[in-house]
Amino acid sequence: MKFIEHTVTSFTEVLASPAPVPGGGGASALAAAIGIALGDMVGELTVGKKKYADVEEEIKTLMAQAQALRERFLKLVDGDAEAFAPLAKAYGIPRTDPDRDRIMEEALMTACGVPMEIMRACGEAIDLIDVFAQKGSRLAVSDAGCGAVLCKAAMQAASLNVYINTKSMKNREEAQKLEKEADTLLEKYTSAADDIYAGVVNSIRS
Repeated sequence: MKFIEHTVTSFTEVLASPAPVPGGGGASALAAAIGIALGDMVGELTVGKKKYADVEEEIKTLMAQAQALRERFLKLVDGDAEAFAPLAKAYGIPRTDPDRDRIMEEALMTACGVPMEIMRACGEAIDLIDVFAQKGSRLAVSDAGCGAVLCKAAMQAASLNVYINTKSMKNREEAQKLEKEADTLLEKYTSAADDIYAGVVNSIRS
């Protein structure tokens, strides 16, 4: 059974278990899926309302993009587990095996791939949620804020799964390239998500 086919209860139970997967990567993908789903919900509560007729087509376009992102995140929940499998196997190779270093390096690169994709997709999600927060129904603006916070947390969580793997890579040039991209995404989008949150708080409390 795929992890995304579990109930919420059973997923959190296996997450809390000693099993190597799912772990932080899969959890971050799920958090991001929930975050962008909240953005999409804002869209659903906006379309069809006369008050927002002038932005309806734009919101519909955003909703289609949000739905595609949600599906992408859900695939990455299991994708992260699949990407970790070669690394788990590589750790079991005897240190005397001449192929161990090469196999380990390849496995570390593979393990970095999914959390990097999660980070990139979280950036896309935060961009969409920003527009939902600005142009969507005022009745659901708090949900847009929640979505931004969740996607920010998902990006930060995914970054840790990048850094834990790049730390062990022998190819420092490739490791630093991945770390630089992760750093850049974090710098841009944690700030963007914080701005969305601050704007939502101001909208609610003013």
